[in-house]
Amino acid sequence: MKGVVLVEQDVLLTMRGICKSFPGVKALQNVDFTLRRGEIHALMGENGAGKSTLIKVLTGVYSKDEGDIVLDGQTAVIRNPQDAQNMGIATVYQEITLCPNLSVAENIYIGRGKDKSVKWKKMYTEADKILENLDIPAKGNMQLGNCSLAVQQMIAIARAVDMDCKVLILDEPTSSLDEQEVAKLFKLMRDLKARGVGIVFVTHFFDQVYEVSDRITVLRDGQLVGEYLIENLPRVQLVSKMLGKELDEQEDLRAEHPAFEQEAGAAPIFEAEQLQSNAGIYPFDFYIKKGEVNGFAGLLGSGRSECVRAIFGADKVIGGTVKKNGKKIKIRRPIDAMKNGIAYLSEDRKSDGIIGDLSVRDNIILASQVLKGFMRPYSKAEANKLADEYIKLIQVKTASRDTPIKSLSGGNQQKVIVARWMLMHPEYLILDEPTRGIDVGTKQEIQKLALQFASEGMSVTFISSETDEMLHTCSRLIVMRDRKVVGELSGEDLTSNKIMSTIAGGEDK
Repeated sequence: MKGVVLVEQDVLLTMRGICKSFPGVKALQNVDFTLRRGEIHALMGENGAGKSTLIKVLTGVYSKDEGDIVLDGQTAVIRNPQDAQNMGIATVYQEITLCPNLSVAENIYIGRGKDKSVKWKKMYTEADKILENLDIPAKGNMQLGNCSLAVQQMIAIARAVDMDCKVLILDEPTSSLDEQEVAKLFKLMRDLKARGVGIVFVTHFFDQVYEVSDRITVLRDGQLVGEYLIENLPRVQLVSKMLGKELDEQEDLRAEHPAFEQEAGAAPIFEAEQLQSNAGIYPFDFYIKKGEVNGFAGLLGSGRSECVRAIFGADKVIGGTVKKNGKKIKIRRPIDAMKNGIAYLSEDRKSDGIIGDLSVRDNIILASQVLKGFMRPYSKAEANKLADEYIKLIQVKTASRDTPIKSLSGGNQQKVIVARWMLMHPEYLILDEPTRGIDVGTKQEIQKLALQFASEGMSVTFISSETDEMLHTCSRLIVMRDRKVVGELSGEDLTSNKIMSTIAGGEDK
């Protein structure tokens, strides 16, 4: 095993040499994982690291290609989720899978009784005992839907515990909970830990990992990075291992890519004060100046995308104000943002970007046509002229303007979406993961486009999971952690080391 070598004491579960492949993808490559009785073990890694695949192998959703699983000293053959459940492996997912229209007791016992006649009084009494034993503030006869999300999560855990689970997997259990609800859930987790249950805790909240976990296993790109005692892995090192770069190996790329020169005393063109949406981000302040390229930095799940979606009105705004050139504007929907000169390239080009069956031409003119109004459509000649102009401007490689966009490479699909927003002549362009899944050459072209747009006076926000890309393009970074803005970096502070230490929560943490 990589990382810290640990003495195997009171081991409950071992997974050794686990491999799992899908067509064209090695999701897990010789991954090891060890869980001990009475411990809370955090499983960490960026999206695509292999966490979900490893859990699905353990719970029988996927069959492994290679490797061994040993539970309680016995080889475990797990062919399906029922096998896992019978062996005492239970999972509570981020999305609650219980039935809100049924009672708490029914949710605890559903699917477990073979007796056709239900003894309701006995079921409620037994459910009350379980709830009381676990200090869960609910009664068996209550309707589940009337309970808070936190209590529903606890009831899902109670169901697993009553089924004599030995291994409890909690997959992002706190993502929809407030701080008080998280505290209650952690109390229950600690109680279960004291009873000898081994808990696998999957989360992207760093503070929560360090508050409640005993050990951390880190995966990256389907491989094991290492297993560490919580006290032996400072936060900044955890960030390094998740991203794949040690601090002393990183370069300060800002020296090679000078920041865009701002006019002295330039006022913000757009700014937000205590902006908040229904996507779970904390209220944040934001500003951008004319010709500036700034960005949101942070690990996946930190709230980067949610911030720009709030600015664009893609998520429902529930608080705060937005100003343009010092005057308040209302952005309730994306069309409001577009009318105020804001364009947004989403991180998910397949779902929120391209319309696969439409031509390159029709995809390019889409946003502009929305602003113009569908009652005043572009003529065929106008549409062709505009498409040809932007295909040439952004160097889209396509057989013709009539080619269905789904036939293009990922990089050229992305260029078409950039062209779509450029045709709108925005004052402010938001690029969220514009280079994800495309080749290196096209990545550089898109970075150069962002800098070119800024040099012509456009304001640009650039978001990328790759730190180097942010350093190539941004003169100022807003740093996110756990859905909060935790810092802002510019000038000499704009280095990989400083970004990572800010994400982690400080140099000495």
